[in-house]
Amino acid sequence: MSGPGRRDVFRIRGFFAYWASYTVSGFGTYVTTLALQVLVLVSLHGTAADIGLLNAARWLPYLVLGVVVGALVDRRRRRPVLIGSDLGRAVLLALIPLFFVLGVLNIPVLLAIVCALGLLSLFGDAASQSLVPRIVPRSALLAAHARTDQSDAVAQTSGPLVAGALVSLVGAASAIVVDAVSYLFSAVAIWRVRVDEPPAAATPARSLRREIAEGLRWVYRHPVLGPMAIGSHGWFFFNSILGTVFVPFALLALDLSAFQLGIALAGAGVAGLIGSSVSIRVGRRWGAGVAVVASNLLMVVGWGLIAIVPGDAATWLVVTILTVGQGFYGLGLGLSNANEMGYRQAVTPDELQARTNTTMRSANRAMIVVGAPIGGLAATVIGYRPTLWIAIAGIVAVTVFLALSPFGRARHASDDVVG
Repeated sequence: MSGPGRRDVFRIRGFFAYWASYTVSGFGTYVTTLALQVLVLVSLHGTAADIGLLNAARWLPYLVLGVVVGALVDRRRRRPVLIGSDLGRAVLLALIPLFFVLGVLNIPVLLAIVCALGLLSLFGDAASQSLVPRIVPRSALLAAHARTDQSDAVAQTSGPLVAGALVSLVGAASAIVVDAVSYLFSAVAIWRVRVDEPPAAATPARSLRREIAEGLRWVYRHPVLGPMAIGSHGWFFFNSILGTVFVPFALLALDLSAFQLGIALAGAGVAGLIGSSVSIRVGRRWGAGVAVVASNLLMVVGWGLIAIVPGDAATWLVVTILTVGQGFYGLGLGLSNANEMGYRQAVTPDELQARTNTTMRSANRAMIVVGAPIGGLAATVIGYRPTLWIAIAGIVAVTVFLALSPFGRARHASDDVVG
């Protein structure tokens, strides 16, 4: 129940359409994430190292062009940029099943398509994350992100299950059509958002380099955002290793089917819904910093369970342990994201939103570009379980750093909007 003077974030004009866009495209993304990995490992006969290259290709544009795109988006209205990126992603995703049917799809071609998809996602993410503070007031950002996290958790639950079933029925390449359609829907939904977007002030004499530097200074010289950014970069590096190793570990080492893998991954979505549902309460009571630190510890527990799963146990027991492990991981994600994003956007001026978002996001994705191939190579050389334990130890180190930094004491501003 909302208290006096408090209102539901869905009553804010434009937020429901944005939420619908985010939710549907997010569902499609989870379908594609699983389908692409099965496509590489099964249909194209790839290895864990190829999965690492696939993950790196998706985020390579963030490493190369991230801060530039952030500065460019800050100069433009964000809604048209998001619509254009959604339409472009729909076209690129449709090429994958088309090329597969024509017999011209191989791993290098797939990596090129995924890299181009990552470039459009870079523009789309910069515009999307920076559009939210123009739709909702700053005091409602925590509630808004909690709502999108809840829908993301539902998509994370149903997406892998649907993907596993679709892959079994129609094949991995054809399952990706779902994501292409989801981006068409997203473009229409964002087109229906009515939000005042004043054009950026015309500053032709101001160099792009200076604007990029301004965004970098804001993030890394800020007493709280700086340590938060560094901790986030470390988390993404080690998490990319875990994410790269998990799918081939399940499919190849534990001999699970795509549907059984989907069940395990769905555990993260179910628990993520719980985490996002209580993220506002936890963030208000404990503070953004403590919430994120506690979330990381939950993820450590989850990945630890996955690393000790017995390979010779009954299949139902293996799937159960993996599902519970993914559940702890999802619970941590659900608790952390709204608190981290809500705090970051609330303390950042509007004119720096895109640069702040893409500066941090680009560095985070750069960690994936580096960590994912390392994870795939390490799994091939030293084995799946040792690689998992190395990455788990890294998450623990990052968590200790965040707990001892000023971000560990970060708290949210007052809020008059409920989730």
